[in-house]
Amino acid sequence: MSTVKKVAHPESAPRVRQVRVDSDHTGQRLDNFLISQLKGVPKTHIYRLLRRGEVRINKGRSRADYRIQCGDIVRIPPVRMTTRPSPDGDGTRFAWLEDRILYEDAALLAVDKPAGLAVHGGSGVNLGLIEILRCLRPRVTALELVHRLDRDTSGCLLVAKKRSVLLRLHAMLRDGEVDKRYQALLCGNWAKQTHTVTAPLRKQELRSGERRVSVDGSGKASATRFRVLRRFRDCGERNDFAATLVEIELLTGRTHQARVHAAHAGHPIAGDEKYGDRECNAGARALGLRRLFLHAARLQFEHPADGHGVVLEAPMPAELAEFLHGLDAAVS
Repeated sequence: MSTVKKVAHPESAPRVRQVRVDSDHTGQRLDNFLISQLKGVPKTHIYRLLRRGEVRINKGRSRADYRIQCGDIVRIPPVRMTTRPSPDGDGTRFAWLEDRILYEDAALLAVDKPAGLAVHGGSGVNLGLIEILRCLRPRVTALELVHRLDRDTSGCLLVAKKRSVLLRLHAMLRDGEVDKRYQALLCGNWAKQTHTVTAPLRKQELRSGERRVSVDGSGKASATRFRVLRRFRDCGERNDFAATLVEIELLTGRTHQARVHAAHAGHPIAGDEKYGDRECNAGARALGLRRLFLHAARLQFEHPADGHGVVLEAPMPAELAEFLHGLDAAVS
């Protein structure tokens, strides 16, 4: 009785890659470079490869935090990469996203992200906004998120097309050179016309992978400015609901900052299931609110390539505008 030995086709087997670092990746941490090169490979596996010494820089072992330099040769060991389900090969399934692009040039792209769409794929999410954009722009090899929006938040989101632009925008965000304005509906009657919350924030990641942020003296300095736009109330037989529409200016850029600072001030954002008020959320649902009332309405900054002024505005989504229209406005 003969046995047949299965031999993998060489073209389908993963191979060692020798990647020369170009100027656009100079200064990037080795672990982040590998994550960008091995899309679909779990981070835990990438760090395991580093610990085992299977990744080499110029034939020598290296640490995850090594800053790669132009001309470095990175040995990437054979790794079988898992692929997430992708959109239609030609992107036609997601052609609707083209109508939500607010700005695009050779360096960056801005999109009006809809609520309910995650910015990237991950645990329990096959496809996010960045994966869809990479499908729609297959010739752009360096599409990366400049910042993030929560899945349930809509509005302006920046994506870089070059790593040099990504790094410059990151620096601008850290230095407060990007003016970020949100619109939110807060529970209750916010008395002050303008108020700045400066409570420090600490981020924790639970075992489930969920991120949770709390006000903590040992956290990072954070500042959010709230300005009242309009006050609303509904005192009908079905409900006794009061809310305040505000403009939120993020003076720092911490995870969940607007949501946690609003809750800390005693006026959580309507529809916020993580940091919000159960009674307020129930009242908002009874009046027709079906999502978190937080919208990234405006971004303003100097273009990282040539310094010209860029102002991006995303109109308030129809479902939020209709909800406001149904409320009775109280005289301020």
